[in-house]
Amino acid sequence: LVSNLPPHIKVGLVNVSIGGCKIELFEKDTFQSYVATAPKWMTNTIATYSGNPYQHLVDMAKLAQRDGVIRGILLHQGESNTNDQEWPNKVKGIYDNLLRDLNLKAADVPLIVGELVNADQNGACAGMNRIISELPKTIPTAHVVSSAGCEGRKDRLHFTLAGYRELGRRYGEKMLSLLGYP
Repeated sequence: LVSNLPPHIKVGLVNVSIGGCKIELFEKDTFQSYVATAPKWMTNTIATYSGNPYQHLVDMAKLAQRDGVIRGILLHQGESNTNDQEWPNKVKGIYDNLLRDLNLKAADVPLIVGELVNADQNGACAGMNRIISELPKTIPTAHVVSSAGCEGRKDRLHFTLAGYRELGRRYGEKMLSLLGYP
């Protein structure tokens, strides 16, 4: 992405990530019930976000807005919600809250969503990619990035370094096209 943008354009990232969590952890009004039952190893990570990852994301995004413009939201999640048919609606609720809390318009801030380790890599949760692919029906400004061919680790849940790099390149290509760059 950066190497294909004009040099005067700077790109910043706000990263809030908690491995192994369900999407429910980012539901603005109900995350507490998820935290109450989360395993200790996860609650330690949640604590680094003052116990509220969603609010931390909003606070960091507001800081970013002081000097910049939010042009997109990237989501890579789903392993812990495998086969959850309500996942698209849950993501829509979070996306809508982010737009509202950050005073953004969906037309200006697409949601870029990556697939999980693909079936072609024997991904343990590859079936979730079918649900992920349905997200644009729930969120018209959502765009799904394929993980086909992105090398997966032997654990069948994570990508190898090469797989992550390829998926990242695809995220960048998608964002470039949405910004109107070739």
